[in-house]
Amino acid sequence: MHLPWPRRGRGLPLPSRRPRSLAGQLLAMQIAVIAAVLLGCAAVAYVFAQNEADDTARQQVVSEARTIADTPTVRRAVGGRNPTAVLQPYAEQVRRDTGVSFITIMSPSGIRFTHPNPAEIGRHFLGHRAEALAGHTFTETYRGTLGRSIRVVTPVWDTHGKVSALVSVGITVHSIDSHLRDQLLTLFGLALAALAVTGTGTYLIGSRLRRHTHGMGAEELSRLYDYHQATLHAVREGLLLLDAQRRIALCNDAARELLSLPSDAVGRYAAELRLPPSLTGALLAAEPRVDEVHLTDERVVVVNTQPVEGGEQRGTVVTLRDHTELQALTGELDNQRGFTEALRSQAHEAANRLHTVVSLIELGRADEAVEFATAELELAQALTDRVVAAVAEPVLAALLLGKAAEANERGVDFRITPDSRIDDRMLPPALSARDLVTVLGNLIDNALDAAIEAAGSPGSPRPYVEVTARVDDGRLLLRVADSGRGVEPEELREVFRRGWSTKQAADDRGRGIGLALVEQAARRGGGTVHVDREVGAVFTVTLPVAERARA
Repeated sequence: MHLPWPRRGRGLPLPSRRPRSLAGQLLAMQIAVIAAVLLGCAAVAYVFAQNEADDTARQQVVSEARTIADTPTVRRAVGGRNPTAVLQPYAEQVRRDTGVSFITIMSPSGIRFTHPNPAEIGRHFLGHRAEALAGHTFTETYRGTLGRSIRVVTPVWDTHGKVSALVSVGITVHSIDSHLRDQLLTLFGLALAALAVTGTGTYLIGSRLRRHTHGMGAEELSRLYDYHQATLHAVREGLLLLDAQRRIALCNDAARELLSLPSDAVGRYAAELRLPPSLTGALLAAEPRVDEVHLTDERVVVVNTQPVEGGEQRGTVVTLRDHTELQALTGELDNQRGFTEALRSQAHEAANRLHTVVSLIELGRADEAVEFATAELELAQALTDRVVAAVAEPVLAALLLGKAAEANERGVDFRITPDSRIDDRMLPPALSARDLVTVLGNLIDNALDAAIEAAGSPGSPRPYVEVTARVDDGRLLLRVADSGRGVEPEELREVFRRGWSTKQAADDRGRGIGLALVEQAARRGGGTVHVDREVGAVFTVTLPVAERARA
């Protein structure tokens, strides 16, 4: 009968086995490597010890055999009637004293005179004798009555220079191996002790590594790194990680773009990046910073910092948000709000004037009503005609008309100098309409505030704001003067710094950012901003105009 396979999601779930942690893998790998190295060293040491034991055994048996062959007792006994009676006790005594396995003294034909086993006396020697009979001493490994042995065979010379007997001395391989076995056990014990010590050290290091890697395996760490890199490149907010020495440990693409960081920024100190002083101070601060607004050369950046602490300060996490567009939109919104308020005021004033005209007509004074209405129309039309005639650029004209209405409502005389003239399509190529609103709108707003603030002092002239807008020698010139108190000489260098303001309510969140935005927009358009003092403050912005306009 055919049994169908269970569908996915049904039946018993397969057990998920967590991969071994990186520390565990390193521990197992290191113990395996150490064990392999120790076993290899032990094997090599055993081979060397074996060879050394064999060489020592050969040297010993050769020395003993030649000494016995040269002994006068042996030379005399081999020529006697009963050599065994003299040589057997002598050979056994020497064998016990020297620790060799056997000493065999034999006739040239190979008949044994001595042997550790008396039953073998009188029998033929097992082994080679030809070289010894030829007068040479030689060694060999041969299996005899006592098993495999390393032996030597050397001749015994008589007084006539002939070979009268042969002496063979040997050490069995078994006795050599027994001695090596003891050494090997000692070596094995030392290897186990070394393995235990290194294994313990490796385990301690692995435990520390396990804590640092949070028990994750190599695949998990690799996957986490891939996610980490993908997240850094995908997130739109800027991210900076500073170490305890305030060096950049990590920065993503958005942070490089927002702060215009060089390609080698990682590893450099934050103080070396040539950022604005206020922004550098925020990065180096030990306390957290929350939603601080800072200006770079081209952007408005909101900065948040949070120290990383783990018993001691280890570094700082910095997040950056681009508020350039938001700040520009906020400026436009403020201007639109100003236009709306101006229109509301104009509507209110128009209603009052209309009531006045209607009342004059009802009183039967039609001529006076016509004169009043005509004067008001001429006054309003004169300002509009002057602005339209001088400034043909629609964005700039609309801005000036709106600010003129606002100034009229606030009781400030709004003037446009006679030499002002800007034709259509004359804006600089790098200056957008939004930047133009930022530059001129903020300068006029500051001038209005300064003129009104100074108007309350005794003897002060009627508050006014004077605007000049013209093209001069291939450059667009925007000049705004006011009747305020002006800028003190010691404040000239600080006037464009973020947070500078003459108002008592100035703070880092509200006031003091307008002039900094003006300088930023002018720099972005390739121009400059200067401040002087006449009656009040005079701000002058110069920007390059479009090539087609100069042509």
